[in-house]
Amino acid sequence: MVIFFSLLLLVAGILAYRYWSKQSKRAALLATALSEDERDTIERMVPIIRRLPAGLRNKLDGKVNLFRNQVSFYGCDGLEVTEEMELSIAAQACLLVINSDLWYDNLTTILIYPNAFKSKQQRHSGYVVTEKEIIRTGESWDRGPVILSWAHSKQGALDDHDGHNVVLHEFAHQIDDLSGGTNGVPILSAGQSFAEWEKVFLTAYDAHVQAVEHGHPTVIDPYGATGHEEFFAVSVEVFFERPRALKQAVPDVYAQLSKLFRLNPVDWA
Repeated sequence: MVIFFSLLLLVAGILAYRYWSKQSKRAALLATALSEDERDTIERMVPIIRRLPAGLRNKLDGKVNLFRNQVSFYGCDGLEVTEEMELSIAAQACLLVINSDLWYDNLTTILIYPNAFKSKQQRHSGYVVTEKEIIRTGESWDRGPVILSWAHSKQGALDDHDGHNVVLHEFAHQIDDLSGGTNGVPILSAGQSFAEWEKVFLTAYDAHVQAVEHGHPTVIDPYGATGHEEFFAVSVEVFFERPRALKQAVPDVYAQLSKLFRLNPVDWA
């Protein structure tokens, strides 16, 4: 019995040390600033970062460090992943979580193709399952990985006023998935009401679908009409890149996203 309890204490001690070590390393990464060259690369590749207030800009450094320590990047179809690619993608992904407690807990892998890539899509109709190949610029799988076209990721970041950004889109899906499923309802911030979120997004989604079906112009990309999860993801793209347009067109959606991310990009320079 004494041996048994001694083993239990030993195992508990090892687990406690591993947890402490992991948390210490995490804290150190979050407290470490990027080098001047790394900062310059991010601001050149992701110009939206230049708009950030100083306090948020400093927070970004630590989260980029933590992200790159956690995630492995792999090139596909002969693509050689560079530090520039890693910094660009990491900065965009961390922009979504720069001021909140949300984190990509389950993500360990990012696959990068040179350009758009083929992906198999299954459709279920009763007992019949059909499969077809489609061309994609990005994919987000439950619990990872994230798959990206570098050509589209690069261009989406460089043009930070068009409301289209494949990296923000796919990482919005990752955040959505933290709640246990990709359905357009992420883990909400403290003080947010699920009932209010549901009312705002269902109302806005229905109006968006009607507008798209009637051929009316929309601030949110028409692709958002394909499902609640896609409506959330494209709304996130516009929230960061065209915040004033989103706030004017769908103020309740802007307000909910502002609470979720604890950010107000309308006020950024």
